[in-house]
Amino acid sequence: MKKSIITTITILAGIVSYGQTAEERGLQIAKAAEKADLGFGSSTVELKMTLKNKNGQTSERYLVNKTLELTEDGDKSLIVFNSPKDVKGTATLTFTHKVGSDDQWLYLPSIARVKRISSNNKSGPFVGSEFAYEDLSSQEVEKYTYKFIKEDGSNLIVEQDPVDPKSGYTRRLVTYNKDKGYRIEKIEFYDRKNALLKTLTYSDYKLYKDKFWRASTFNMVNHQSNKETVLEFSNYDFDVALTEDDFSQVALKRAGK
Repeated sequence: MKKSIITTITILAGIVSYGQTAEERGLQIAKAAEKADLGFGSSTVELKMTLKNKNGQTSERYLVNKTLELTEDGDKSLIVFNSPKDVKGTATLTFTHKVGSDDQWLYLPSIARVKRISSNNKSGPFVGSEFAYEDLSSQEVEKYTYKFIKEDGSNLIVEQDPVDPKSGYTRRLVTYNKDKGYRIEKIEFYDRKNALLKTLTYSDYKLYKDKFWRASTFNMVNHQSNKETVLEFSNYDFDVALTEDDFSQVALKRAGK
């Protein structure tokens, strides 16, 4: 009898999955990924950024990222460069929004002022890296429309089309690992001409607080320029008490000094 019940449940689950449209299943996967990562509250992490040009020459930068989780809207984040000297004190503040364009500001220590990043410029490079300013935003379900593409073992591949008409991308192909909390394994970015522009690979994952998967390495490869940016994360702290006051323009200026 037990075997029969299990078989019946499996069949019913298959029927439900089969009855979904590609758009419905794509959205369901994105929501599952969002739900799996809810509740981290706030965090800080140290990063090493390695820039590699098309000739293979490299340079390194060191920075700190603070993140505040907000459920009613998108998350807030603050990135501050600590070295080398030419970028030290440069800081970026991002307010991700579930609906509409994100708000972003850049503090430049050389002129000691905050500059608002126009929504028209968010596809531009973040401080000379292969990451765009829009790549700094948190993964909010409402920012895309979805289409399930295929299942490959434990990986689920979903096409995401940005809702924002000012995005630098026509679409992203996102690979989720359903057996590891729907964590993201890879994102392929397609430019406004629908040509493959960049691939971001997540690796060296670690599990924090028995729930939150965080990759220790991000590798962004630009296929059109042959440049590459690697981010290495260390010293994650989920017990730091951050508030919205830590993510104001005043805090942005203070962090950069």
